[in-house]
Amino acid sequence: MAIISNRSLPLILVLFLALLSSCYRSYASLYIVYMGEKHHEDPEVVTSLHHDTLASILGSKEEALGSIIYSYKHGFSGFAAMLTDSQAKKLAGMTGVLSVRLSRTLQLSTTRSWDFLGLSYNNPPSQLLHKARLGDGVIIGVVDSGIWPESKSFDDSGYGPVPARWKGTCKTGRTGVDEVTLKADYLSARGVNSHGTHVASTAAGSYVRNVSVGGMAVGWARGGAPRARLAIYKALWGPVDSGIGSSASVLAAIDDAIHDGVDVLSLSLSSGDDSWASLQAVLKGITVVYAAGNDGPFPQTVESTSPWVITVAASTMDRSFPTAITLGDNVTLVGQATYLGNANLSGFTGITYGDRSHAPCDNETLKGTQYRRTVVLCNPGLTASRDQLSFAVQNVLNAGGLGVIFPQYTTNILPQPDVFPIILVDWIAFQQVAEYLQTFRDSPKVKLSPTRTVEGKGILAPRVAAFSSRGPNKVFPGILKPDIAAPGVSILAAVRDSYGFDDGTSMATPHVSGIVALLKSLYPTWSPAAIKSAILTTASVVDKDGVPIVAEGIPRKLADPFDYGSGHINPEKAADPGLIYDINLRDIVAYKCYFNLSSACEAQQLPGYDLNLPSISIPDLKTKVTVSRTVTNVGPADSTYIAIVEPPPGVQMEVRPSKLIFDERTKRHKFTVTLTSVRKIQGVYTFGSLTWKDETHTVRSPIAVRNVIKDFYADVA
Repeated sequence: MAIISNRSLPLILVLFLALLSSCYRSYASLYIVYMGEKHHEDPEVVTSLHHDTLASILGSKEEALGSIIYSYKHGFSGFAAMLTDSQAKKLAGMTGVLSVRLSRTLQLSTTRSWDFLGLSYNNPPSQLLHKARLGDGVIIGVVDSGIWPESKSFDDSGYGPVPARWKGTCKTGRTGVDEVTLKADYLSARGVNSHGTHVASTAAGSYVRNVSVGGMAVGWARGGAPRARLAIYKALWGPVDSGIGSSASVLAAIDDAIHDGVDVLSLSLSSGDDSWASLQAVLKGITVVYAAGNDGPFPQTVESTSPWVITVAASTMDRSFPTAITLGDNVTLVGQATYLGNANLSGFTGITYGDRSHAPCDNETLKGTQYRRTVVLCNPGLTASRDQLSFAVQNVLNAGGLGVIFPQYTTNILPQPDVFPIILVDWIAFQQVAEYLQTFRDSPKVKLSPTRTVEGKGILAPRVAAFSSRGPNKVFPGILKPDIAAPGVSILAAVRDSYGFDDGTSMATPHVSGIVALLKSLYPTWSPAAIKSAILTTASVVDKDGVPIVAEGIPRKLADPFDYGSGHINPEKAADPGLIYDINLRDIVAYKCYFNLSSACEAQQLPGYDLNLPSISIPDLKTKVTVSRTVTNVGPADSTYIAIVEPPPGVQMEVRPSKLIFDERTKRHKFTVTLTSVRKIQGVYTFGSLTWKDETHTVRSPIAVRNVIKDFYADVA
């Protein structure tokens, strides 16, 4: 049931690592070493010569293997390697070396999300990627619908053997899957459903050049840890537009992964029946990453609520797809779409209003011939939904229409790219078009321009996606969920032999999994709790301009911990967290009743908020609650941290001690947080934070508190 795929970097793609050179001159830069023509037809012999040559400078063949990015052995002899300036100078003086040149910077873009997160090779280059060796040696287990192994994102040319600890085997079989479903899929880890391919390539895909969808989002496709290995566990079966699985198959996949030796488990799905299995994985040192679900913006919809897993919300990035709508009076409005262009719509064409007595673009309304070969404006009312959009588009197609303009409050989900234009506009733009149609009744015209791709400045990002499931945690209210937010909107990744966009917390999850792989490579002895803490306490709660992050919904609002957990993931800061909240997960046994892990429970249960988590959630504060936490110093030995307190409104908050002093002997400190209600009210959740700060680190924990007078008091009026 599990396969493992090695990753490689094709020549033209690996040279992209040259972008590291400008920032690592004092440490290491990418150099190209030319050794002239080949002197042996066997490429393995040539590669061995390269390793021996570099080993003579670095001191060992192991270091040479770690430094060489690529061996040139077909057209000429040479290699690209990460070297310091002094090492490059020594190589240049060696017999058999013609020249050593600093790899030049290429002006290339990526498919955006990883650059947006700061894991870039330029502007500026990422230290985490370099130090973690792109995730080399880490195994990411992906529990999903299988993969399409021929995708360029899974090219394994040039890699060595898989890690020796790997115990998995490739299995086929039909256990637990009905015959009808099997007819539409493969009896192996190969998946006809592209979901698994998309998420796996996002986590650890190789570099692929000139990727786009119809010319949109042009750049390099790559995963977060492009040199990590992938172990694929097929737990979802079925055709492209659906996936059928069961909690039993997910548990089996987790069980296999524990045996096989994976380091990270990435599950772009929601499951409530895996608490025990995921706990066992974490106890074995495996970091488990789950999707939060796509039922937002409604509260209490977050899934994957166990404290030992990382639960991921979805956010936007600084890329948009503006599509110009030019009316016959030369007024141009801009909507969002993925319209590839259509020769039949290259100029002005007719536009009609498909509304009749608040039955927008239904079959009855669109029976008239006036809708044929026109762009149709649909009015779904204020409750516009994805289903209504699909309904309207199909009816316009049936009526012979050429396109749809559709207003809605943002859902952060665009239709799939097509030559049939489906342009989403806000209600102000909709009103503009409607007024134009009212004014120019005789011969209204419109021109639709193909979608453009815009990145960077001028785009509000990140924002929590409207569809991303929200807290509070309805299963374990003393545990704050979700944990973290990551890009999950219009993510471009592998789809069979091609590439395509997809949206969801499914897409956000492998972003976190890829970052976990980098951190695991950097800190192989860190526990899953330590890695989770590093990610959560360094997250950002402001956007790229320093303004508080917004959460999409009706209405749009400032985001809070129930939208994004600790905030938006910041990989570079996670690599240097300063302090971590670690947990000996065997202490979970004391909480077995709280987490439904035992059928024999005593009346008294320890509350979940007493766990040593990097967050605090108090769902029932009547008078006063004191919680304790322990932090471990993983930064400079001699450090002093000061507590910065932002109490939730209606709550008094005290931290003791308020200063933590670490040295060579003192690496851990325990402190208490006392929360006292100052409002005697049956209230709602309010939010605050506790931040430990030294000269270079900011270690932030979100706090959610609900003041109550009575337990189990329904708040529905």
